Amino acid sequence: MLRLTELKLPLDHSADDLEAAICDRLGIERPGLVRYSIAKRGNDARRKSAIQLVYAIDVTLSDEEAVAARHVGDKDVRPTPDTAYRFPVMAPAGWDGPRPVVIGAGPCGLLAGLILAQMGLRPIIVERGKAVRERTKDTWGLWRRSVLDPESNVQFGEGGAGTFSDGKLYSRIKDPRHLGRKVLVEFVKAGAPDDILYEAHPHIGTFRLVTMVMSMRETIEQLGGEYRFQTRVEDFEVEEDASGQRQLVGLHLSDGSFLPARHVVMAVGHSARDTFGVLHARGVHVEAKPFAIGVRIEHPQSWIDRARYGTFAGNKILGAAAYSATHQCSTRRTVYSFCMCPGGRVVAATSEKDRVVTNGMSQYSRAEFNANSGLVVDIDPSRDYPGGPLAGIEFQRKWESLAFVAGGGSYRAPGQKVGDLLAGRASSGDFGTVVPSYKPGVHLTDLAQCLPDYVLASIREALPVFGRQIPGYDHPDVIMTGVETRTSSPVRIRRGPDFQSINTRGLYPAGEGAGYAGGILSAAVDGIKVAEALALDLLAPAEANKVS
Repeated sequence: MLRLTELKLPLDHSADDLEAAICDRLGIERPGLVRYSIAKRGNDARRKSAIQLVYAIDVTLSDEEAVAARHVGDKDVRPTPDTAYRFPVMAPAGWDGPRPVVIGAGPCGLLAGLILAQMGLRPIIVERGKAVRERTKDTWGLWRRSVLDPESNVQFGEGGAGTFSDGKLYSRIKDPRHLGRKVLVEFVKAGAPDDILYEAHPHIGTFRLVTMVMSMRETIEQLGGEYRFQTRVEDFEVEEDASGQRQLVGLHLSDGSFLPARHVVMAVGHSARDTFGVLHARGVHVEAKPFAIGVRIEHPQSWIDRARYGTFAGNKILGAAAYSATHQCSTRRTVYSFCMCPGGRVVAATSEKDRVVTNGMSQYSRAEFNANSGLVVDIDPSRDYPGGPLAGIEFQRKWESLAFVAGGGSYRAPGQKVGDLLAGRASSGDFGTVVPSYKPGVHLTDLAQCLPDYVLASIREALPVFGRQIPGYDHPDVIMTGVETRTSSPVRIRRGPDFQSINTRGLYPAGEGAGYAGGILSAAVDGIKVAEALALDLLAPAEANKVS
């Protein structure tokens, strides 16, 4: 099979047009094309008057060798890569050895648990929050009634923070083993739409993620895995031998029990602040890492569609338009868009009482009125929050608490119009052209009350720049809602080449919370890598270092 890339056709092309373009590009007659399938589809919108779809196509030909010989050296006609997933090791039939434990049931923990179950290791998944259906009710309780459950919310519970997001399934990670493909295949098996296998920027959306997560849990349980919901890990039992080597031997759980465990995947997510504190107290190597803070910015989706697609705005194939923007400021900081959600809403994402945190979410249809994105500024431990490995957590808490006060309490969020922020004045009165989507509500005020001066100065500089790139971006009525603080984990739990903590054997830091991923797909891929390393250590220690 051959893969043909960079095949471009107009938006309104037919299936016959695609077949003709394949044959023309390969220099064959139609009978020579046995079959084809779409490997990837994106769009080229650089010329808004002539937007094209861009394909990668896998083709089966009647005389593949001859076609391949004619295209030697052609970078756009090559053998189709082998993307099949292969387990590095499998437990023997009837395995009754030590069961690995996965802490956290977000994308990273979910894929780690699935891979361990598929290898026959019957993992135990410990999740502090509730199963996804119950968790969804609790999350809506904050949005609709201003009632927060600190253990069941946007951050905590089955599915992780990614459940209440846009469900983006693409990343910039290097993936030579095509582990991302394994993730997408498993998602489709669990009920995700088939198009995530070939769209250049696939997404699922919250409602589909909920049912998909439930299906994957059923698969893990059918393979011998076990879930323990509403069970928080309160402490880690570590033993030290005569040479000073530390080994994790078990977990103290919130139900009062002790769970013996010498192989534990720690996939707790970026908001498990109490867990980070316990790990640090137990001597596990934890260090501060950079992240970013800022606001959520909202525009009518129609503005973004027109800016991105011109006269093709609203085209069903193109769907709701996305954007990305970056500016290097004179403040020596970077301002950038983060987690852009076309046709979505801004959501309350706190996991701690009397604090306000914003995030973005959208459904598969991306059909809501506004587009939103994080508009955030990079910050660094040495410059902005020195003071130790956990200083970033206290830095986040400070601004989240101030945002709660600035919003007037009851988990309303502070908001400000772009025109007012640029003019250096507080916002008040009516919202104007852009109505914010955040629930339980937005209180117009001055975001200077809940963001550092250097963050606001950087955003002020970037807004007109982005306005020149995306018409309407800096319109005076555009709404910014604060604060966006959970862009990534404020800590890193450093691990070695064997994927174990550098100073505590048996602990496998993984995903966003440990500082090794950013987003659903990269977290899930990291979960696979860690599960493989753990299984190799458990079943075939001599092979453990072969995982990369």
